[in-house]
Amino acid sequence: MSGTAARPRLVVLRALGLGDLLTAVPALRGLRAGFPDHEIVLALPSALAPLADLLDDAVDTVVDVDFRHAVGALPGDLAGPDVAANLHGRGPQSHAALAALAPRHLLAFADPDHAPDGPAWQDEEHERDRWCRLLTHHGIAADPDDLLLAPPLQAAGGTDVARFAGATVIHPGAASVARRWPVDRWAAVARHQREQGRRVVVTGGPDEGGLADAVARFAGVDAGDVVAGRTSVVELAALVADAARVVCGDTGVAHLASAFATPSVVLFGPTPPVRWGPPTSRRHVALWAGRAGDPHGSAPDPGLLSLEIDDVTAALDGLPDREPADDPVDASIS
Repeated sequence: MSGTAARPRLVVLRALGLGDLLTAVPALRGLRAGFPDHEIVLALPSALAPLADLLDDAVDTVVDVDFRHAVGALPGDLAGPDVAANLHGRGPQSHAALAALAPRHLLAFADPDHAPDGPAWQDEEHERDRWCRLLTHHGIAADPDDLLLAPPLQAAGGTDVARFAGATVIHPGAASVARRWPVDRWAAVARHQREQGRRVVVTGGPDEGGLADAVARFAGVDAGDVVAGRTSVVELAALVADAARVVCGDTGVAHLASAFATPSVVLFGPTPPVRWGPPTSRRHVALWAGRAGDPHGSAPDPGLLSLEIDDVTAALDGLPDREPADDPVDASIS
């Protein structure tokens, strides 16, 4: 890949997961508005690349980089950009990876070796606010509420998710065991939705088919309504965009619901919703018991387990239909 003399390049690093990409959407739009004449190159895992097409031309080019487990070297053909923006982390490893490209300007949180003029990192800050504050510090306007996406058009072939329009999406998985609510409780929620006359579709990642099957089996959900591991990221996005509601844990699907304004109930455990929760709105309910813990723990978080089935079904019963809320309210409980 090579830039052109007529168009300077801006390299953005956000080589993480689905929720990470979606919480960076406001900052990506801010960068586009702030650098309208630059070629904006986004480094992210290739599986998420199709979602870049939903970002209103905020991104020109995507390059496959996956730093979810460890930060390594960036492709050498990205070298020499006019600007590099670290939307990946606090550094120093991600700072160093971008600095190795020798950009003229590096937008990053404060680090004595690479970004002495950057703003200070704040742990207790929502992820959308964090990256917008970084840009604002450097004189680039960014609105953390500018997170909505247009629904994707599903390509021919693959899994036909259009048949699930208007369903309740139940997504029982999460990246860590600490953020996974028990199967029997998810099944009880699925039964509750079916008793209300709602169709239920169970989603999940490539390695969550067994978990989704177990929820469906205990809830009496038809096997054909389990699509865990059978959807691309665009198909999953389209499914969530057309759903009546989503109920899930603290995971990427929650951010898809926020991005498409699909009413949602999101269960939080070790991580408080103030850091990763949905927008404050009647259409999104963040359930949290008020206790933080280890988000990478090997057992379900005690705070997550303190959320009862009735808490979730009551929250689902209180969700509005898919129409704009009149007056956003704080739907969190503690």
